[in-house]
Formats: sequence, structure tokens, C-alpha cells
Amino acid sequence: MRHMSQTVLKSCERCQSLPQKHELEGRGRLFLWLPLGHSYGKLVRVLGESGRDFQPLPQEQCVTVRLEGSQLGTFAADVLGALTDEESRATRVLFVQGDAEPGLRDFPRVGSLPQLVTMARSGWLVDMLAEKRITSHYQPIVDAKDTRRVYAYEALMRGFEPDGALVFPGKMLTLARDADLLFQLDLAARLSAVREASRLGLKAPLFINFTPTAIYDPEFCLRSTVAAINDLGISPSDVVFEIIESDHTPNANHLKSLIAYYRRTGFRVALDDLGAGYSSLNLIHQLRPDIMKLDMELIRGIHQDPYKASITRKLLELAQQLGILTVAEGIETPEELRWVRAHGVDFVQGYLIAKPASPPVSITPHFVD
Repeated sequence: MRHMSQTVLKSCERCQSLPQKHELEGRGRLFLWLPLGHSYGKLVRVLGESGRDFQPLPQEQCVTVRLEGSQLGTFAADVLGALTDEESRATRVLFVQGDAEPGLRDFPRVGSLPQLVTMARSGWLVDMLAEKRITSHYQPIVDAKDTRRVYAYEALMRGFEPDGALVFPGKMLTLARDADLLFQLDLAARLSAVREASRLGLKAPLFINFTPTAIYDPEFCLRSTVAAINDLGISPSDVVFEIIESDHTPNANHLKSLIAYYRRTGFRVALDDLGAGYSSLNLIHQLRPDIMKLDMELIRGIHQDPYKASITRKLLELAQQLGILTVAEGIETPEELRWVRAHGVDFVQGYLIAKPASPPVSITPHFVD
């Protein structure tokens, strides 16, 4: 029994399990549970007019449709067109191969209608995760007063195709959110960040993005990440986890528990994209970060925009009063660098200094102002 308990606690199955593509293959039945009687009646009428092989189950507000797994994406998209957005999001679906009836083991696979459409089209991302084709590029974070001095590196997720072509994070993150693969992608990105940094021999502190909504319980979901950091001999104090301000969970208690776990484990915490969302001041006092990163849109052209300049000055004054280090993101021009330097920013990063790369590029005197 003790051995079984250790096995269960080893990792988070939610973060490390991938959907099996074969579960959406072959001939079977698609079960659709509609949220309202009106929605159920609408779908039955549409299916009746289409001539498809389906069975209505009015007592359960459920419809089953026989089709090939290869037809799932197209069929589900057609159903989306027949229902309103709210009806589609509230409709629960499950594909069961053959003539089997749904059982308790199938419960984790029940999802929304839009998720099914996305899942049917997300095979390339599942393959990328299964084949561990997630890597990291690193962008230097440098001293604002002397940009030759590297303070840290931010790890930025990249994927690559079987032929080696790079896949940028926006495409992966959008699909992962829609297909309910964000837990798996977030874990893969965190593990890549520390492993690649170790392989490249990076000696400066490492900034790692994490998505709070991709973590159920830090004791389980972050166990693999913490183990990798320890196994690679990286000091926890050299790891800074960045909370994406514009993507934070609305559950403040959950977010606080994540921060508390990081701090107990010896890591530092940064609040990313400060100024991009609407809850910046609340997050500062709730999370009390070690580092604040000013969003690039706030910094862009700041030397010419009195509104941006006024807001940023107040944020910098607040950080200095509270003893919080600051990083200005997205520095692209010498004028932006001069402005943030003159107003007391501690560190900067951006294309003026260096673009993300693997291995990271060397900083040259050309970028020193």
C-alpha cells in the first residue's frame, strides 16, 4: 500500500497525461447532452433534416449520432452552426467507439462541443507534446545602467515541426486553451526552460512564465518542475516564476497559495505584464512580488507619451518605496532606454538589447548607451 501511495503522489496525472488520438478514431457514437429542451429540439430537427443516423433520448436531453471518428471535426462544426454560442458551450459531448455504452472511465473525456471541434483538429499539438518537441529560447535581462551586465535570462517557449521549423508560442497557446491542453503545454514549457538552461550552461538567474489557471494544486502540479530544478543542481533562489498579469486566475486564494508554495520552496516571484490588465494594484498588494515587469505596451514610445510616462513614474515610485525590483520589457529604441534609466528602472529587456535565441546572444558594447 505504501508503494502505491508513493506512485500516486509522484506526479500530477492531469498535467502529464495526453489525450489518446485513437480514442477519436474508428466508427462509434457521439453522445451530445443538450443544456435545454429547446436546444435538444433544435438539434433533433437539424439531424432529422440531414438524414444522419441518430437516436434521440428525450428523457436525458441527449442525442447519439453514429459516425466515423474522422468525421467528428466536420460534424461538430456543423452542429456549432445550428446552436447559439451559449448552447454550444453548454453542450456536453463524448465519442465512444463501437457500440459500447459510456461508463465512469469515460467521464474525464466528457467536454464541451467547441472543445471537441478543437480536439479533432489539434493532433499536431498532441504529437508535439508526445514527441517532446517543445524547446526554449532565452532573452537577456540586463542592468539598466550598464546593458553589458546580464542579470538574468527569460525562458520563452518555442515548438518545432518534425522538419525543424520553429513554431511560435501564440499558435500553441491558443490551441492549448481551446483544446484543454494548457496543463500539459505549461508543464512542458517549464521543464524545457530549466533543462535547456542547464544544457546551455547558463549561469544567471532564470525567469520562467507560468499560467496559474494551468495548476490545480502546486504540491502535485509543480512537483515535476521542482524535481527537475533540484536534479539539475539549480539553486531555487536563481529561479523566478513570472505570473502573467493579464492571464491570472480570478480566484485570489488559489493564486496566493501558488505564490506561498513558490516562496516556501525558495523561488522568487515576478508579476509580469504590469499595466496590461485591470487589476495591477490589487495584485501588487495581494501577491507582494519580488520583481515587477512593466508591460511592453506601456514602455513603447514612453518618451513621447505623457500618459504612459505619468503612469510608469508612479509604478516605479511605488516599487522603490516597497523594495520591489523592476524590469522594463520591450525596449526597442535608445530613447526608451534613456527614459526608463533616468526614472530608476533596475533592469531592461527587449530587441534593442537582444532577441530571444538558443543559445542566447552575447551582449555587445553597441547596445550600451
